[in-house]
Amino acid sequence: MNQEELEFERQLARNRAEREKRERDGPAVVSENSSRRPPNRDRERKRSRSRERDRDRDRERDRKRDRSKEMREKKRSRSRSRERPERPTQRKRKKPYKYWDIPPAGFEHITPLQYKAMQAAGQIPQTISVPSTAMTLNTTVPFAGSAISRQARRLYVGNIPFGVTEEAMMDFFNNQMKITGFAQAEGNPVIAVQINLDKNFAFLEFRSVDETTQAMAFDGINFQGQSLKIRRPRDYQPLPGMSECPTLVVPGVVSTVVQDSPHKIFIGGLPNYLNEDQVKELLTSFGPLKAFNLVKDSATGLSKGYAFCEYVDPNITDQACAGLNGMTLGDKKLIVQRASVGAKGAQGPNQTPVQLQIPGLNLNQGSGPPTEVLCLMNMVTPEELVDEEEYEEILEDVREECGKYGVVRSMEIPRPIKGIDVPGCGKIFVEYNSVIDCQKAQQNLTGRKFANRVVVTSYYEPDKYHRREF
Repeated sequence: MNQEELEFERQLARNRAEREKRERDGPAVVSENSSRRPPNRDRERKRSRSRERDRDRDRERDRKRDRSKEMREKKRSRSRSRERPERPTQRKRKKPYKYWDIPPAGFEHITPLQYKAMQAAGQIPQTISVPSTAMTLNTTVPFAGSAISRQARRLYVGNIPFGVTEEAMMDFFNNQMKITGFAQAEGNPVIAVQINLDKNFAFLEFRSVDETTQAMAFDGINFQGQSLKIRRPRDYQPLPGMSECPTLVVPGVVSTVVQDSPHKIFIGGLPNYLNEDQVKELLTSFGPLKAFNLVKDSATGLSKGYAFCEYVDPNITDQACAGLNGMTLGDKKLIVQRASVGAKGAQGPNQTPVQLQIPGLNLNQGSGPPTEVLCLMNMVTPEELVDEEEYEEILEDVREECGKYGVVRSMEIPRPIKGIDVPGCGKIFVEYNSVIDCQKAQQNLTGRKFANRVVVTSYYEPDKYHRREF
């Protein structure tokens, strides 16, 4: 045997000896480790099974608890439903109309147009008395606190001086009511004042309806350097048999609202740079004014180039129209005429009804060929469309009333945008499902009153409407 083979044999022997030694020492090591962590698989399996059973029991307990809770809730809801009366499912109107004219009490079964026709024919007296055995209202004497008449005893006052107090306003109006003779009894006619300084307006509450109506004549009065705007509140509903307009005029006070009448004058072609005082100065050269309104852009506050007025003396109307019509101011010629058609010269019971002249619309040409789109004018002003809440109320009132005459497919009320001249702002466009429905609406809505303004209607081209060319 050579040297290499001997070495190999020795190596095998060493390996064998080491293996035998490991085998001898192995059990002692295993027993030492097993004393700390016995590898008993059966015991581990039993523990895992018991843990799973515990989890199952917990889940079952939770399910039973949830089921019992649901049963208790159902019992409670059943008991509550038995006690609570069933509510009707139909949708109720949240509030009555704020803007449309409403037939007086006792004539709810006829339309406003039928009522007006019957009144014109003498079948209904001009003044309606509402019989009441429980309560008799005398609106010419104080009766502060009457819930029935509160809406008719309040006035909105706009453009009030900055920082004015409620006491100052109350003293001013009570003093004016006594000076002008509008107070109808001893004491103060104004019983309450509420001021909103943030929005620069106030509400006056009077003790009687008639004194409230007479106080409308103070519209345009100067108070601490400010020309006040006096209006009826938005929730105003006229009382049957009561006048809505003041019967007296306050000397020196020019109202900012020109009522629709045969003596209302339209002044067109005014240069835009002329302000209210300059136009008033031109008009008062013929006589004192009863009312004046220069129409302005709501976004810019600039004149739109036309105005309306009425003179204290109706006989001046024709003289002013003749003297001012065609007058050159700058590079423009004035157009001055009565704002109504067929208003002068009564022709008995068949007199032509008064129609408004709306700039840009020739009413002598009629409403045009019928289409499915109706344009409603003289109903809203751009200022009324700024406030979101007021806009939604107008939208709701118009949609509901127009829906009585057919299916309204769509409706557009262009709103003012600051700094932009919005086409059609101040008009309302209603698209009906058919031309017949639109004709029904046109016949019924023409001549109605909305926010105390006479409604003017005209058919509109559907293509322009859909292209939003207002």
